[in-house]
Amino acid sequence: MKNSKYIIDKLARLLEQGLVSSKDISTEILNILKSKRNELVFRLKLTSKDEFEVLSKRVENLENKIEKMQPKNKNKLKRVKKS
Repeated sequence: MKNSKYIIDKLARLLEQGLVSSKDISTEILNILKSKRNELVFRLKLTSKDEFEVLSKRVENLENKIEKMQPKNKNKLKRVKKS
């Protein structure tokens, strides 16, 4: 009986260590993949979603300003009569 408890304890420890090491391996693989993704994004000079939204709002504001200025410019232009 004592030997069976000892063996079960040893097996339980081995399984526990195996699960811990497999979790460590999986987190390490995820970290490696994330760093590779970040390197690729940096090389391609891609923007994040937040940066893209900010830039699109700025472009939209500039387009609105241009639209507001265009009618003013049309009114200021006068036709010159040919003599």
